[in-house]
Amino acid sequence: MALDKTFDAAEAEKRLYAAWEKAGAFKAGANASREETFSIMIPPPNVTGVLHMGHAFNNTLQDILIRWHRMRGFDTLWQPGQDHAGIATQMVVERKLAETQQPSRSEMGREAFLEKVWEWKAESGNTIIDQLKRLGASCDWDRNAFTMSGAPNAPAGEEGNFHDAVIKVFVDMYKKGLIYRGKRLVNWDPHFETAISDLEVENIEVDGHMWHFKYPLAGGATYTYVEKDEDGNVTLEEVRDYISIATTRPETMLGDGAVAVHPSDERYASIVGQLCEIPVGPKESRRLIPIITDEYPDKDFGSGAVKITGAHDFNDYEVAKRGNIPMYNLMDTKGAMRADGRAYAEEAAIAQRIAAGEEAFDVAKIAAMNLVPEAYRGMDRFEARKAVVADITAEGLAVMTDPDDPRLGKPKKKKKQDEAEVEAGPVPLVEAKKIMQPFGDRSKVVIEPMLTDQWFVDTAKIVGPAIDAVRNGDVQIMPEQDKKVYFHWLENIEPWCISRQLWWGHQIPVWFDADGKEYCAATEAEAQAMAPGKTLTRDPDVLDTWFSSGLWPIGTLGWPEQTEALDKYFPTSVLITGFDIIFFWVARMMMMQYAVVDQKPFDTVYVHALVRDEKGKKMSKSLGNVLDPLELIDEYGADAVRFTVTAMAAMGRDLKLSTARIAGYRNFGTKLWNAHRFAEMNGVFTGTQADMPKPEATLNKWIVGECARIREEVDQALESYRFNDAANALYAFVWGKVCDWYVELSKPLLQDDAPEAAETRQTMGWVLDQCLILMHPIMPYITEELWQTTASRAKMLVHADWPTYGTADLLDTEADRELNWVIGLIESIRSARQQMHVPAGLKVPMLVTDLDDAGQAAWDRNEVMIKRLARVDSLEKTRDFPKGTVSIAVPGASFGLPLAGLIDIGEEKTRLQKSLDKLGKEIGGLKGRLNNPKFAASAPEEVVAEAQANLDARQEEADQLQAALDRLAEME
Repeated sequence: MALDKTFDAAEAEKRLYAAWEKAGAFKAGANASREETFSIMIPPPNVTGVLHMGHAFNNTLQDILIRWHRMRGFDTLWQPGQDHAGIATQMVVERKLAETQQPSRSEMGREAFLEKVWEWKAESGNTIIDQLKRLGASCDWDRNAFTMSGAPNAPAGEEGNFHDAVIKVFVDMYKKGLIYRGKRLVNWDPHFETAISDLEVENIEVDGHMWHFKYPLAGGATYTYVEKDEDGNVTLEEVRDYISIATTRPETMLGDGAVAVHPSDERYASIVGQLCEIPVGPKESRRLIPIITDEYPDKDFGSGAVKITGAHDFNDYEVAKRGNIPMYNLMDTKGAMRADGRAYAEEAAIAQRIAAGEEAFDVAKIAAMNLVPEAYRGMDRFEARKAVVADITAEGLAVMTDPDDPRLGKPKKKKKQDEAEVEAGPVPLVEAKKIMQPFGDRSKVVIEPMLTDQWFVDTAKIVGPAIDAVRNGDVQIMPEQDKKVYFHWLENIEPWCISRQLWWGHQIPVWFDADGKEYCAATEAEAQAMAPGKTLTRDPDVLDTWFSSGLWPIGTLGWPEQTEALDKYFPTSVLITGFDIIFFWVARMMMMQYAVVDQKPFDTVYVHALVRDEKGKKMSKSLGNVLDPLELIDEYGADAVRFTVTAMAAMGRDLKLSTARIAGYRNFGTKLWNAHRFAEMNGVFTGTQADMPKPEATLNKWIVGECARIREEVDQALESYRFNDAANALYAFVWGKVCDWYVELSKPLLQDDAPEAAETRQTMGWVLDQCLILMHPIMPYITEELWQTTASRAKMLVHADWPTYGTADLLDTEADRELNWVIGLIESIRSARQQMHVPAGLKVPMLVTDLDDAGQAAWDRNEVMIKRLARVDSLEKTRDFPKGTVSIAVPGASFGLPLAGLIDIGEEKTRLQKSLDKLGKEIGGLKGRLNNPKFAASAPEEVVAEAQANLDARQEEADQLQAALDRLAEME
């Protein structure tokens, strides 16, 4: 079948993928010819997900490794699957219910809602699978896994035992004391009314405010407040009856448990241990809290005193734990000020007794107390903020700060106010301040730190093996910088909150009796057997999706059953993942696999960076710079997209992706296609796969040796996960060595009357086959199409045997030396002509002063090709080059092009110098900008990188112009 003029990617991709699937090409063990296994667990995309550039990048790298190992005969498994994505999926389904005017989640109840989720999953849950197929991902789709498979409410078709694995692990870890229920501070999403992980929180810089308030000392006590400069000179001394604090969240003052100052802060030494009053709420029932010391406050920031609200701030929480300070919850699950409980005066009295040590410190009692005054109860938290500020201001307890003083919290020196100011009351100076605000990545509402009852994994008890495995080399993390991130997380690990207040997910297998006693069991029947005769209620919460995905390597292979797949493919070979989930997923898989089966989950972790836009900016819908991989595949084909991200996958370096780059690699595919069309037109393809040639012609010996070189280079690069090196080496070989030089140099040898014609056809057929085999893992579609179209094959390219030959077998040193000499000479002549602006079609004479025997022999054997490709009409030996000759040096020879009379040297020098002067000014400006410390410190990283790239490009251009000027100088 003859090749079409062009490759129709849109038509071929769908047809070829269907053929691969029909042939079972991707099944575990397909094409295996050796006992070694190679397995990869796909980082499971959310079942709600659609393909983005991060997915395209990540899965292309996985597919390259899988296809490469499969062609080498490894027993290969690429395990696919999806994560049930608790909060994301619940949000999608609730939104759909609202759009279709169906009853809400709360109206229909848990069981009915979960049925709706499963219905949605059946209709839309496979979207990303279909999109990964378009990319060319060669997963064993028959083994597709789902983290909710086998759940009690799963419909037919969702069989599996992943749910059983999750529940078994929870129960076992609970019984070992590794899972417990307790109160801790968590990220709380008031919209979804659930705890969320740090990964689901976006910290965004927003315009905020800092308020400064007085906390009066108890009983009207006073002290002398003294400030000093760096030399110890007194700059301010006054008697105060308050301590000043600053806050960006005044509504949380209602839950303060203390005011903290640094132990070395002399300003407050005399009042440490005293009590001060929270200036909010009814005066007759205001709480007094202690002034304590802790290392957390920064005495050089603000007033140096900070309020400690342990139930609503992560830093305060740590201080409260250290100081045994009560932590009072102020808000309900929707982020409104609590409206439950007893009257404020009663609650405040109890809190006061606790603060004074007159009543026992009972955590459960404190958690239930509502210290929100009646005036604020039920208010939205931000409305309560306004009310609190207004009430404190009206009472005159807002600190007036001096806008000319760079330190915050220093009061203005008292000045006599006119009657109008006194009548109007004090007006606080609210300091505008940029603050980092946490938002839910899906809800887009401000996240509230909340002290809630949650389930936790006591990670400190299971983290050790995960640290040791990487430290002793059992598991390799690359690049090195990400190993440091891994250690930082695990060596400073906190208890892991694994409960979520959702309905979609693995419901926690714990039941409670009327007294609150816990019964942990795999089923309700087992729990009931543990509490005979008692009425039990199941915990309504579900498990964090990271808990179930932390079991992904063993859960997808059938554990807790000891399956054949588990025996064969676990531990898995490599994990390819993004740097942003090193802690959330990689570290947790490490901890969980060691805790559950006492084995590492994988041998190697390859961590890739971000895909950014061409200017280095993070892709964002708001910036309008998002590149959709499916749209790119539609326009340029999957091969071009795959090759682009592979060629740019330098370890530890972000990709700067542009459509121009993708278009360029589509042209690369076209170049390969055209080389095959040239071969076809010259009778290269005779219907069978070309056997290994044994050429006699120098050109053919040379290209066979080049094949050996590139095979070794590609294997070495892929072995060490240098994907970009493999791609760029193949690009240079296929485009440069094969499609340009070999095809061009072979033309005389392919003439029917040439004695080397048959040998050259056989060699070219074999070489092009090697191009297809070596290129297939990166560009599977066009290579498979060419493979099947150009010859009758024993098997598809996806299962072709990967070559094992090397330079020791195939490199002919004499042929290699000669052809590289010829190519070097032609390239040097072309470069000189281009620099000197010699017309492209003009044939010029060439001189030579020195030419050794090897060079003479190379010239004699290749004279016709050199003259034709370098546009040279003659070669003349001479003692010295005449004036106006541009010299060209190659090993063993000194050639020259006499260009006097062909070009105007003076005019060329003027042109080049003018261009060089212009470049010099641009280079000077860029250097000045980059050497400016202010620019380096304040400009965004991508702007600095762009400026450096511009400087490098202009410097390279200037170097080329200077080289041309130097050549001209030689000619004068």
